[in-house]
Amino acid sequence: MTEAKQGDTVQLHYKGTLDDGSVFDSSEGREPLEFTVGSGQIITGLDREIPGMKVGDEKTVTIAAEDAYGPHNPDAQQTVPRTQIPENVPLEIGMQLQGQTADGQVMSVVVVSFDDDQVVLDANHPLAGKNLTFAIQLTGIN
Repeated sequence: MTEAKQGDTVQLHYKGTLDDGSVFDSSEGREPLEFTVGSGQIITGLDREIPGMKVGDEKTVTIAAEDAYGPHNPDAQQTVPRTQIPENVPLEIGMQLQGQTADGQVMSVVVVSFDDDQVVLDANHPLAGKNLTFAIQLTGIN
C-alpha cells in the first residue's frame, strides 16, 4: 500500500483539541481536508506527521505551540484610543475586528479589554501559544 510522501496531495479527516479537551476545529460533517504534503498549506508540526501514513491510518498527535501558530507575542497587543473605533461598533471582550496597518494591509484583531477612553487589541492568532492535539485519519493519497 502506498505511503504519503512530500509532494503528494492527501485528504484527511481531523479533530483538533486544546489541552483542556475543547474542540477548536474539526472536519466532521465536511469533506476531508485536502493539501499537498510539505507545501506549507497547513501548520508545520502537523505536516511533518503525514509522510509514512497509508490510506486508512489513524493517529493522534500533539503539536507544540512553536510548530503550530507560534508563541503568544505580547508585542502584538496594542492600545488605541476608543475614538478610533467607530461609535456604531458595540465592543465586547473577545470580539474580532478588522484593522488596517500603516501600509494598508488588512488584519484581524481581538478586543482584549476596553473602557471609555481606550481599547486593547490583540493581533496574535487565536491559537498562538497553545499546544494543539489532532486526531487524524488519512483518507486519500493522490
